[in-house]
Amino acid sequence: MRKIYCLSTLLFALSFQLNAQDIPQQDLDSITLTGTRIDLPFRENSRTINIITAADIKNSAAVNVADLLQQVAGVDIRRRGTGGSQADLHIRGGGFDQTLLLIDGIKMDDAQTGHHTMNAALPIEVIERIEIIKGPAARVFGQNAFTGAINIVTKKNLNNTVSTNVETGSFGQLNGNVTAGAALENSSHIVHVGRVTSEGYRNNSDYDNSNYFLKSVFNKKEQPIEMIATFFERKFGAENFYTTNPDWNEYEETQNSLIALTTTFRTNKLKIQPRVYWKRNQDMFLLKRFEPNFFRNFHISDKIGAEANASYTTELGITGFGVDISKIYLRSNNLGNRNRFMTNVFLEHRFSLLENKLDITPGVALTYFSDFKFHAFPGLDIGFDISSNLKAYGNIGYTYRIPTYTDLYYSDPRTNGNPDLEPEEAFAQELGIKYITPKFRATLAVFNRDAKNLIDYIRPNATETIFTATNITEVNTKGLEFDAAYNFKLNGFTQTLAFGYANLDDNILDQNEELSRYSLNTLKHQYITRFSTQLFKNMRQNIVYKYAERTTGQTYNVWDASLVWRLKQMELTITASNIFDADYIETGFTPMPPSNVLFGMRYNF
Repeated sequence: MRKIYCLSTLLFALSFQLNAQDIPQQDLDSITLTGTRIDLPFRENSRTINIITAADIKNSAAVNVADLLQQVAGVDIRRRGTGGSQADLHIRGGGFDQTLLLIDGIKMDDAQTGHHTMNAALPIEVIERIEIIKGPAARVFGQNAFTGAINIVTKKNLNNTVSTNVETGSFGQLNGNVTAGAALENSSHIVHVGRVTSEGYRNNSDYDNSNYFLKSVFNKKEQPIEMIATFFERKFGAENFYTTNPDWNEYEETQNSLIALTTTFRTNKLKIQPRVYWKRNQDMFLLKRFEPNFFRNFHISDKIGAEANASYTTELGITGFGVDISKIYLRSNNLGNRNRFMTNVFLEHRFSLLENKLDITPGVALTYFSDFKFHAFPGLDIGFDISSNLKAYGNIGYTYRIPTYTDLYYSDPRTNGNPDLEPEEAFAQELGIKYITPKFRATLAVFNRDAKNLIDYIRPNATETIFTATNITEVNTKGLEFDAAYNFKLNGFTQTLAFGYANLDDNILDQNEELSRYSLNTLKHQYITRFSTQLFKNMRQNIVYKYAERTTGQTYNVWDASLVWRLKQMELTITASNIFDADYIETGFTPMPPSNVLFGMRYNF
């Protein structure tokens, strides 16, 4: 491990000795964050936010969103195999039910279980950027943004283009997709169709996943109306996803779909963005793949919603406000037929003082649940511009999560839900500082979270086999995160060295070491380095190193790399994952794949 740290440090030190030349302005300076109701340039925001740009995606050596998010310090993606078939999303030590995913600001939470959060993740070909909001500032989204929120922003248009991509590699992987864009006189359209398949890297780990995406903008000349429609289907062997029995051959199929219509009304001072949407998730699980009648779970959840977000600018600052109304329907052979009505009202105001050097933003979200009544999430963001490139900030706020239907009602021979569960609550604080220039950017944040009534699955003693959903006692979580990226010139080409570190300390282990099912897999130390280099005109190389140490004591080092060779309208790629064949588990009982390689060819018409 010492050698790895020394190598990374040496690379970083050497990069500063190179003759750095003029580098074009970074995209971050021109990005306006859209995941919150008050639109602000990235530089002016007083929150801990990571931005993954389109260029970052290209240089990531990742082939899906789950792999991509693993390269962000403080984000813990716990995968069960390749292809993005199933992955759980965690931020700052929170559970998979405590992080909210949004698509262009549309909340993709699932009332059945947070296991389905990443089912809604988009193909990377249609993503413009990803905004990751961490800590108490995520309160602006209300329910499910307990520890953070991730907003995937889709591309605005692709003009009149068509691109095809074909990949093949280890484990019988065969992937293909087509992405097309059309810009017409009064409308524009983006269409993506893709399929990802594999025979599997171990017994019963095969998958067959399909992705369909459509984004259209109508009536561009007068009042543009944006429509997004998605449909994602995953069929995969779920070997040891939930049990340790090697003879059952677990199997799962999921479907996730979304349709949403959005428009925006603007004046000099007022912006109003109304939206209607329908989100659907379907999940079918077989404990024995070839004996469907042995044990089968089947769930369908629908969320129908309407929201309006607005901001109003005056001499006193910017006021953001909005309302979100939704109805949830669940049909399940295990959880029963359930429904829930939710209303979320949000208000915040940004004050700018001392010639705009100091910004103070108090805010509150009020939420009503038909089965858990009223709750409030107040908070405060403060920022101070020390210089044009250096900003200090702090956040405090309350966050909240009501139990999922799985927490409340699920039942199998080893698991019991608990209809008497109380909602989870937390009070979080953080202090941070960020420095941004075209050549170098860095963010340092420290945080604390005091939570109570966290939900975990507990057994009363080591001989008991049934885990019951339980509100555990108060849990304190402390952490530190550091992210940095340095750009320099070599042979006339821009090179990028980026790295991040996250440290997390909580006291869950002291409370439930032998009796807890989910809480003990937190990342205690996380270190990530990405070196993206270009030495020749048409070729770019990327190396990614990830180190993880979990609270259970497990440690692992994983190296990934990619090579991109551009030949006019064609790109040839080689992506190598887990190069040195690390043996590790990210969650549950499922070992991650050994070293593997994927060859790809993309052609742009």
